[in-house]
Amino acid sequence: MTSDRAARRWAEVWAQAWPAADVEAIAALYAPDAVFYSHPFRARQSPREYVETVFADQVEAECRFGEPLVSDERAAVDWWGVITSKEGEVEAVAGTSLLRFDADGLVVEQRDAWAGVPDRRELPDWA
Repeated sequence: MTSDRAARRWAEVWAQAWPAADVEAIAALYAPDAVFYSHPFRARQSPREYVETVFADQVEAECRFGEPLVSDERAAVDWWGVITSKEGEVEAVAGTSLLRFDADGLVVEQRDAWAGVPDRRELPDWA
């Protein structure tokens, strides 16, 4: 699979699976030993561990993903989301995922940089 197709598939699956809290759909995008950092200052964890943790507190989510920028086996994808927690807190998040794919189109490395703020914030020029 080309990196362009893999990056588009990654964005499409995340766009559908994040609001649905579909752990399995997201976990299927990653190689078994993928390197995954959800934030520069957080410890490495598996993609499955990450989404299980964040989806456990999510009661509603809305998101969108930008057009992937692809070079060789790497891609960068910007994204935006609004998450409502079980406590009713609303947070807007926006970031960029830096991805590297294997020949099968699975993510072997992901490093995210993002920021979050309380309440809903629109970013019309982001994602």
